[in-house]
Amino acid sequence: MPLTVVSASGHTWRLTQRIGSGSEGVVYAVDHARPLVAKLVPAPPDPAAYRRRVERLVRQRREPRAVRLLSGDTARAAWPMVGVRAGGPGPDGVDGYLMADMRRAHRPFAHLLSPQARPVHFPRATWATALAAGLSLARLLADLHEEGYVVGDLKPDNLWVGAHGAVGVADVDSWQFTDGGEVFAGRMGSPGYTAPERIGAPAGTAPDRAGDDFVLAVLVHELLMCGLHPFAGHPAAGAGYLSYDDNVLHGRCRLLDRTAVVLPRSAPPVDLLPRRLTALFRAAFGGVRPSAAAWAEALAAESEPARLRTCRRNPLHVHTAERPWCPWCDLAEHGADGYPAPAPGPPADGAAPYPKDVRSTKGRTVWQR
Repeated sequence: MPLTVVSASGHTWRLTQRIGSGSEGVVYAVDHARPLVAKLVPAPPDPAAYRRRVERLVRQRREPRAVRLLSGDTARAAWPMVGVRAGGPGPDGVDGYLMADMRRAHRPFAHLLSPQARPVHFPRATWATALAAGLSLARLLADLHEEGYVVGDLKPDNLWVGAHGAVGVADVDSWQFTDGGEVFAGRMGSPGYTAPERIGAPAGTAPDRAGDDFVLAVLVHELLMCGLHPFAGHPAAGAGYLSYDDNVLHGRCRLLDRTAVVLPRSAPPVDLLPRRLTALFRAAFGGVRPSAAAWAEALAAESEPARLRTCRRNPLHVHTAERPWCPWCDLAEHGADGYPAPAPGPPADGAAPYPKDVRSTKGRTVWQR
């Protein structure tokens, strides 16, 4: 039997197939003329507080701070449009909200990171596309911070990206924000995407902008280095690999110390990055952390046509003008071409799957081994 949800005003919507799930919520397609999906959260810690959070976000959608974030031809955030409830008003009911279906103009962010998924879902993508995605994400985060929002749980599974690099964000209901003097606490971090000062913090510790800025640097590094996490690699000192977070806590980062970790020869080289961005990464991981606005300024400069070169052998091999020869051709010799020439035939089409709310490495390169 199809699931039906109802708003406080009594309007109903019919939900169709289940298209995603995670640690907190389940996402369904909505039978509607507009491209909509519904997120239902079966067991929030405080149901009344969750309903109030959604109500405030729905109201903010019409306020100047959210209007600026949502302006433009492509959705930048899957903002709650209306609160809904499934299962009736009793204790067995489930709360949630309707939002725009990001699959209309985007694909999961992880598809652009993965050397395996990228040729299928982004067959014309180049390193310039990765730069554009990093720039779009940095500008989005800078705008969110300027308007008083903290994402807290920034990660690939909450992000979407278009064919030309425009980035959008989902799971708005987990952000931290203030409304009418009331603070709505946010969720903080996921494995591999948490700032070092936040790893192991007590439950309920509030996220902050600095934590978002750290994860932004991680995501930009993954974009520009074919999915390579900046803290990937086996500890060179002989200790066994435990996790990205363990490497983060111990400062094991190739950009900070080339001898700190061991990576396969197929990993993209450090000098693939322009010097300006390398300096920002080193500051983000071991110095004074740059803001999202600083990242946006640097990525915009490195995206200028004069700063890019295209390989004569493969038009998808785009690289920084600081590099005298093509790094992607070098990697192809080791069987790790990040941007292979497109195979003949039409590109893949159809709606992208809705990503899970929890981190997954399925279909992605895992560089620590």
